[in-house]
Amino acid sequence: MNATLPMSSLRCCAIALAAWALCADALAAEPVKVGVALDISGPFAAGGAEARDGINLAIKLLGSKLGGQPAEFVQADTAGSPDQAKQVVDRMIQRDKIDFFTGPTPSNVALAVGPTLFAAKVPYITSNPGPSQYAGAQCNPYFFGSTYQNDTWDEAAGKYASEKGFKSAVLIAPNYPAGRDHLTGFKRRFNGTVAGEIYGKVGQLDYAAELAQMRAAKPEAVFFFLPGAMGINFIKQFVASGLSKDITLVTTPASADEDTIAAVGEPMLGLFSTSQWSHDLPNAANEKFVAEFRKAYNRYPTFYAAQAYDAIMAIDAAVRDTGGKVQDKPAVLKALKAAKFDSVRGPFKYGNNNFPVQDYYLRVIGKNAEGKITNRTLSTPLKGYRDAYADQCPLKS
Repeated sequence: MNATLPMSSLRCCAIALAAWALCADALAAEPVKVGVALDISGPFAAGGAEARDGINLAIKLLGSKLGGQPAEFVQADTAGSPDQAKQVVDRMIQRDKIDFFTGPTPSNVALAVGPTLFAAKVPYITSNPGPSQYAGAQCNPYFFGSTYQNDTWDEAAGKYASEKGFKSAVLIAPNYPAGRDHLTGFKRRFNGTVAGEIYGKVGQLDYAAELAQMRAAKPEAVFFFLPGAMGINFIKQFVASGLSKDITLVTTPASADEDTIAAVGEPMLGLFSTSQWSHDLPNAANEKFVAEFRKAYNRYPTFYAAQAYDAIMAIDAAVRDTGGKVQDKPAVLKALKAAKFDSVRGPFKYGNNNFPVQDYYLRVIGKNAEGKITNRTLSTPLKGYRDAYADQCPLKS
């Protein structure tokens, strides 16, 4: 029996194979899609703009690719609104078919959009918020708290305040999930007396009543978590009131980074803060990031920009390590958890709850050799620190 195919059949096979190859190429060329939801307007706009600049720098340095694959970054404004953010995320999942998600700035928005992303099996790599819920009992394999857990900055600050010997402190924050987390963290490590615990409104700009409470309480220190315009106005009013003569301010980078310094100026001098990152950390990835950021934007980056930059680099590494097979969700989650990217913080690893185990630094604002007002790292109050909620998370390392 002659098994040789006739020429007409060979031609059909060749055409079919060519068509299959074209389809395979088309499928291979499908871009990796990342949903980027930021707060470009609203009460967290300053942080949103910084995160946007950090993300756009990462995209530029990666040649608009992820893991060597074509990539598309679908950007939208959430305005600090949980309802608007839900609409944005629904659209990104249903219309844009995103493979990854990052952003936004506040924790209440992160808590609002998380369930939808988790149900759709879209990995959420945070560019800022680290709510206690996602670190503890509500942890999820699709959430990566790649920045910090909300309480941790403040635990480092509370430790510093205790070691400094402050006997009393008044605490102030906005009344929303992150505000409550941050004050909880400070209290966890502060050995002195909490002389007052004040929760204001999100977006509040007038602190006359709160400053009067502080004057009456006469604490040795005031710890505040007031991001964006809230912190700018609080610091200006605190110094103008004369309270800075007798009371030491301690805060987080949300109120003591380069954006706040640019807006406030001289009254920032001598302000202490704690952070998991600073622009003067001496590692190669950070030095490159800071140099490229200053070249692109003519200013020092803030922690918002650094975190958002890291989030894109983490996604890039995951796409690379899965060979671009982003539909293989178990492989993507494994690659994200491995965190094989050069973080601006130096060596990076996750704990069981997908939050980092990392160092937290004490910084002070002063003038550098150029006479520029900026942050300088002093010490490391918490080394290799795992957050307080990890044991509540059922995920395994």
